[in-house]
Amino acid sequence: MTFILDIIKGMIIGIANVIPGVSGGTMALSLGLYDKIIGSVSNLFRDFKKSVLTLLPIIIGCALGIVGFTYAIEYLLSYHTFVTCMTFVGLIFGGIPVLYRSLQKERRSHGGIGISGVLAFLILFLIAVGMPLLNAGGDIMSVIDPTPGTMVLLFLIGVIAAATMVVPGVSGSLVLMILGYYYGIINSLKGFFDALKVFDISSMLHLCLILVPFGIGVLLGIFLIAKLITYLFKQYGIQTYCAIFGLILASPFAIFYNTGLFGQLSSLSAGTVILGIVLALAGGVITYIMGEH
Repeated sequence: MTFILDIIKGMIIGIANVIPGVSGGTMALSLGLYDKIIGSVSNLFRDFKKSVLTLLPIIIGCALGIVGFTYAIEYLLSYHTFVTCMTFVGLIFGGIPVLYRSLQKERRSHGGIGISGVLAFLILFLIAVGMPLLNAGGDIMSVIDPTPGTMVLLFLIGVIAAATMVVPGVSGSLVLMILGYYYGIINSLKGFFDALKVFDISSMLHLCLILVPFGIGVLLGIFLIAKLITYLFKQYGIQTYCAIFGLILASPFAIFYNTGLFGQLSSLSAGTVILGIVLALAGGVITYIMGEH
């Protein structure tokens, strides 16, 4: 029964990792799996069999959740851009109170924010705003050409995305969107699944040149960066939380810019705007409630 329950919980975490703004780490915390996952990853080589048996149902569930929701997220972003993005923004901001309390706890233990905390906030804020502006347009973000240089970059982006996946309150898919590779990865996943259905080996191999280096980066990131993130929270907790706040507060701009939403704002109907605001509030409430449990 526990095995099946962990698969279901893994599916929820997998879906969370596909949605920009929803933190897979926060979801794992809410579902009571975070310590189990981190402990198993940290002790993988020390207690291989036990760690694998613990992680297996969660990994299976995550894979099912990612596969199932990849198609839905593409449709929502293509045909209901504003309300979907507003929901993402609500989901992002709903996690702020939990992060703020964590920052306050660090401040009580280690003193004020200081110049280093302010700098950490500003640097991550400017990076989050600046990265989308470096992208030339939507075509580059939606289609990835698997050149050798791109494959190396995808590996590094996979490491970065994985690192953020293990941080409660930060969304790995949001980081992909900020970097401008979210649509490319989602479309590559969808293309691979479509090719798998008809057993189109040529297309599968082509897309593997994109997904394999990214996937290797994700796996290595989870195993290698998790300890670094733990170290940063332990040794530089205030600066780390300030950096996370910089990323989160700048993320709505990145979401709106990377989805092309700024160009659509003037043509939105009143009903769409109201629905977007309602969904943003609902998303915020959902994230807040989950962060409280």
